[in-house]
Amino acid sequence: MPLHHALRDRLAERYTLLGPPSRWAPEALQPEMHAARAVITLGSLGASAAMQTAMPELGLICCYGTGFEAVDRAAAAARGIHVTHAGDANAISVAEFTMALVLASARLILRADRVVRDGKWASLTIDRMPQVPGLAGRRIGIYGLGAIGQRVATRSAAFDMEVGYHGRAPRPELPYAYHPSLMSLAEWADVLVVTVRASAENRHAVNEAVLRALGPEGTVVNVARGSVIDTDALCDALETGAIAGAGLDVYETEPQVPERLKDAPNTVLTPHIAALSRLAQAAQQQVVLDNLEAFFEGRPLRSLVRE
Repeated sequence: MPLHHALRDRLAERYTLLGPPSRWAPEALQPEMHAARAVITLGSLGASAAMQTAMPELGLICCYGTGFEAVDRAAAAARGIHVTHAGDANAISVAEFTMALVLASARLILRADRVVRDGKWASLTIDRMPQVPGLAGRRIGIYGLGAIGQRVATRSAAFDMEVGYHGRAPRPELPYAYHPSLMSLAEWADVLVVTVRASAENRHAVNEAVLRALGPEGTVVNVARGSVIDTDALCDALETGAIAGAGLDVYETEPQVPERLKDAPNTVLTPHIAALSRLAQAAQQQVVLDNLEAFFEGRPLRSLVRE
């Protein structure tokens, strides 16, 4: 993967850097890359079984971000290849950004911005913008209560919101209402936030039925992976008023965004930037550096992905 120049410079001080190839496929690897012992990748790019086979000396796959969905972990485990990710390094930054999307969507901030910029603020009448429910006293449902989801929960509570969640298992040590299914969570929530880790099992988990359950005053916010939401169903829900709006930082076909989403006036769309704070990037870079050093020195790794 292309690296930020600051990380690349630090890596070059200790390691021989190879690539990136023109595309992430075995046949595109430069000859010297077949001897690589460690790979830095993204969760969405991953490392397929074929890629791992093409690098017989490979012992470490470092996922720069928190995701690792496209890494063939079974193939890695069979060969004893370690897989790491960023852990909670970017959780604070992503949680902050999640709340920005919640606020921008629920409080119609972009719509209000356009009113001012387009010269349509003509009076001080109370109906110059639609009245919205606000956040205080409303219910926020968090799909995936991991490192990011927990931080979204604490920030939501600070806005006087009632917090519920759905995940693989209840977390009785946390003071939030557990819902046994995503459907139950959507029926209960006013705002549905997607922070779940992407997998084949949860592809299009937020589908037409879930969106319908969220309801015409409901808002959905996704900072996880675009694959978790059925994009066509979301566009239908936005166009028909089945839900009130959406705040999206991730998409199924990045960097392409469907025109239907762009055309929907009740969306807030950002280009996968929730983790792009200096704090988060410095922390993610340090995890990579620490894991490479530990790997080559035979020490325990940070944020090891386990089956």
